[in-house]
Amino acid sequence: MIEEIDTTSQRAALAGRLCDAIQHRWSAEVRAVGVCGSVAHGDDNESSDVDLVVITYRPRTGPKPAMRKVDGIPVDLRVLCAEEALAGARQLTARWPLLADRYMTTFGLHDPKDFFKELREAHQHLLTEARPAEFSQLARHNWAVANGARQRAVRLTQWYDTDAALVTIAEARVHAALVAGFLTRTWFRNPADAVKRTGVAAADMQELGAILKYQADELAARGRPVDGTLGALFD
Repeated sequence: MIEEIDTTSQRAALAGRLCDAIQHRWSAEVRAVGVCGSVAHGDDNESSDVDLVVITYRPRTGPKPAMRKVDGIPVDLRVLCAEEALAGARQLTARWPLLADRYMTTFGLHDPKDFFKELREAHQHLLTEARPAEFSQLARHNWAVANGARQRAVRLTQWYDTDAALVTIAEARVHAALVAGFLTRTWFRNPADAVKRTGVAAADMQELGAILKYQADELAARGRPVDGTLGALFD
């Protein structure tokens, strides 16, 4: 995460202007405003958007969440109350590898009481306390999604529905990447980063099948087999 925002960046400058506008209009309701994603990492470019998060004192106050362009730049505005944001940081979900970066690298544009530091520490505490079995269980969940998507992609290819098969195999690749993220406790900045860093971005049907077979063996070795008896479903 950057130590200070680069005001020469067009997207960072827009994030600052948005923060000022939000503070001016909802000063009594907003606790903190931050930016995450590429702007927070300091490597935004012409294809980047502005990921802005607004933390309010109470639910359903402050600006409304929105996704649209501002001065030609895509903006993703998320609005959360402080309690909701902290609850999310303290919860391990099936999409953790794609969510953790928000908790760990959000840069505070307006954060007088260090809320984003509190958010980061809450998530770090979660990762310290989480048991290996929890990561393996969520990896198995993503494995099931990836395997199902791959099987659907194979059928769609057999039916010559190439466009639908491409969409479905892309879904399978993302979830296979999430399995790898859980098995190694690695988080990613976005789905594209996930498939690239785990080496599944260009995997075809056969290669992805081999990757899923390897992951299934790894999950079995960790006590979370992907197949089992009816009773095992409820364990």
